Formats: sequence, structure tokens, C-alpha cells
Amino acid sequence: MFQPLSSAAIFSALAAAIALLALPLAGAGGYVLHVMILVMIFSVFAVAYNLVTGYLGLKTFGHHAFFGLGAYGSALISMHGGISPWLSIWLGAGVAAAFGIFVGLPVLRIKSMPHVAIVTLAFAEIVRIACSNLKGVTRGELGLWGIPTFGGFDLPGLGKVVFNAANKTGYYYLAAGLLALALVATAVILRSKVGLAIFAIRDGEDAAESLGVNLTRIKLFVFGYSAFVVGAAGGFYAHYVGILTPSAAIGADVMIMVIAMTLVGGLGSFTGPLIGALLLTSLGESLRFLDQYRLLVYGAMIVMCVMFAPRGLASLGELLRRPRKSTAA
Repeated sequence: MFQPLSSAAIFSALAAAIALLALPLAGAGGYVLHVMILVMIFSVFAVAYNLVTGYLGLKTFGHHAFFGLGAYGSALISMHGGISPWLSIWLGAGVAAAFGIFVGLPVLRIKSMPHVAIVTLAFAEIVRIACSNLKGVTRGELGLWGIPTFGGFDLPGLGKVVFNAANKTGYYYLAAGLLALALVATAVILRSKVGLAIFAIRDGEDAAESLGVNLTRIKLFVFGYSAFVVGAAGGFYAHYVGILTPSAAIGADVMIMVIAMTLVGGLGSFTGPLIGALLLTSLGESLRFLDQYRLLVYGAMIVMCVMFAPRGLASLGELLRRPRKSTAA
């Protein structure tokens, strides 16, 4: 069951939130804010992926398709429909959720994890190839550019909030808001009756089914919700970076990076994806000169974590305290 946070964990979370909100006020440069915005975008992605894989136990390898569908969906709706990005990111997330339910409806009825993994991976590849070849719509690998940015607004007492490349403060706080929303919504689900069903399915599908849990309905709900959240992250990403290519938004390396974030941080841990996203996004930015060879670093980190901290970096505190308890005993 999803345990309530301890006093120490609540204090740590509040301290981290205050530090996060104070970063722009402390004079952090544009590049630091850019990296932190990417950290928060991929934290949202990893939190939603962790709900499906870590908590529910579904082995899916195609969630980057929902990221791309949300990104392209929001960008195209905004560009051709004249709709503000404030609304289009939710419409793009809805597109991703609709495709998630469309894919999940047949495959989640079966209990074979290899089938789920292969179908979701194949679906993501189909989406990537479609986006690459529909050049009249997406411009393929040439890149979909001219994506509208979020409109500014006046905040009483603080002045005008703007969203542009020169001033990333607005994007920063918007990404923080999106991450907070994803965390709160996920925590509410895990603390609800649906959360109990999720843990029951992960621990034993047959036992859960014998207790009256509708496996397909719960799996489909979680899968659709996760696709929606990942799609929203993709929509925000599109309006932030301003240009999309299939390889950047739906490439396999995006999924590998998120899997690495979740495993290194802690699969099935609430804070693990956040730790993994912070570590690997920062590391990825510092290792850009390695290009695709960065994936080797991600792979090495996964191997190291599996060997020395199988439950991820989020469990390091518990591992460090364990010898003291043994000594005290």
C-alpha cells in the first residue's frame, strides 16, 4: 500500500519545493533554468511511467509514443486551429490518452507481459515512422517549427509574466506547476481504492481477480491516465523548445532515458523518478559531446544500480541505515 509520508519526508519535500521555487529568485542563469525545466518535464514523464511499470507492474516500452503524440498534437492544434497553447496542451494530452486506450484495450486484456512490451514498442515505432513520413503535416525530420509559445499575462503585484527564449522564468514556474499537478494527482490515485487495486494487481493478478478486482478496467484506467500525463508533458515540451523532430520527440533514446531515470531513481518509489530525472538529465546535458554514446553511460548506471542498489537511489538512505541497526542489535 502507498504509505503516508513520514515527518522527515514531508520536511524534505517542503525544503526541496522551497529550493526549487527560489532558484530563479537566487539569480540562476538561463542555462541552469533550461536544464531544470527539462528535469521537470522528464520528471512528469517518469512519474507517469513509474505508475504503470513500477506500481501496476505493466512492462511497457512505448510510452515515448504518447510523449510524441502529445507534443505533435498540441503543436498542430495550436498552429492550424489557432488555439492557445494553454488549452492545446490538454487537447494534445487527450489525443495521447485516446491512443493509449485504443492500444491498451486489446493488449491489456491478456496477462502476458512480453506481449504488452512488444505491442507498445511496435506502436511507438509506428508513430515515429508515421510522423517521419507525413511530411506534409509534420515536415518529417526537417522539423516542425513555428510552434506558438504560451501567451503572457499580468500577475497582480509581480508584473507581466512572459514566455520567450530570453526569459525562461515563466516556463520554469509553469513546468513546476505541471510537475506538482502530476505528483498530487498520482498520489491521490495511489491513496484511493483504485490505488489498492493497483497494488493488488501488481502483487498477484489471480488473487486480485478472485477478490473482485476488474483487471482490464483498472489497467486501462491507469494506462490511459499515464498516457494523458505523458502527453501533457510532451505538449509542454513542444511549446517550450519550439521545434519538433520525430527522432527528438519519439526516438527510442527518449524511452531508454526515461527507463534509466525510473530504474536508477527507484522503480515503484514515489520520489525515485524525480531523483533519476534530476541526475540523468543533468548528466545528459554535461555529456552532450558524447552524442548517442551517452546511452552507454545510462546503461552502465542501470547495471551499477541493479548490482548495488536494486531498489534505486531512493532506497540509499534505508541501505545506509541498515548496518547501524545491525550493529545496535
